[in-house]
Amino acid sequence: MASLGALVLTYNEEENITDCLDSIDWVEEIVVVDSYSEDDTVELAQQYTSKVYQREFDDFASQRNFGLEKLESEWVLVVDADERVTEELKEEVLDKLSNPQVEGYRVPRRNYFLGKWIKHCGWYPDYTLRLFKTAENSYSGLVHEGIELDGKVVELENDLIHYTYRNLDHYLDKMNHYTTLDAEKKYQAGVKKSLAYMLLRPVLEFIKKFFLKKGFLLGRQGLILSIFSFYYQFQKYVKLWEKYEVEPGSDSNEEDTIS
Repeated sequence: MASLGALVLTYNEEENITDCLDSIDWVEEIVVVDSYSEDDTVELAQQYTSKVYQREFDDFASQRNFGLEKLESEWVLVVDADERVTEELKEEVLDKLSNPQVEGYRVPRRNYFLGKWIKHCGWYPDYTLRLFKTAENSYSGLVHEGIELDGKVVELENDLIHYTYRNLDHYLDKMNHYTTLDAEKKYQAGVKKSLAYMLLRPVLEFIKKFFLKKGFLLGRQGLILSIFSFYYQFQKYVKLWEKYEVEPGSDSNEEDTIS
């Protein structure tokens, strides 16, 4: 059977890290890359593995690539601190790695938000590439980082459990962080959009999440999530507009355009 390691990124995850690492304690090699947590995350992680490293956070791709370099296993299972590997997923992973026929596997995620499994709003099955060969593969992208494999990738059947946000404060903190990264990514690419786009794009996102993706079937959670999706888009493009129009050194004086 191919050797397997796990990669986990952390920052102030003392509430999550024990349950996360408990769910992967069957993995031969575990690498934790911590962004200088200010709580007991590191101490708790060291109870499970000696391979706990600290690295100043710059972006998710760089953090994950740093972790991949520390792994010695042939295959890696990438797990976030707020995720849990079920017994069913464990057995499926071990079965696939007993005689792997592909280069990687996408794992379906069962996302929870405000205490409810979000089956709609486009949040399920949320396939994500989390099991792949370690050698010669690396991540790219500031936010929503991705990895491209040179070979066949297939989907697994069993879910990875994802407890997305502890509460609304946590969700809003994450939204602020991700919209900043998204805006920076677009700014670096020289992307610009009109004022009309900034106003219409959030509305379309709400319609997509609440109506087209059936968020209305989730009750209050579906409505709240759809509104937050609206706000995410608005906040992202306002931050990008700020980079062009407000920050020192901005070179655009047009009043009706943003980026």
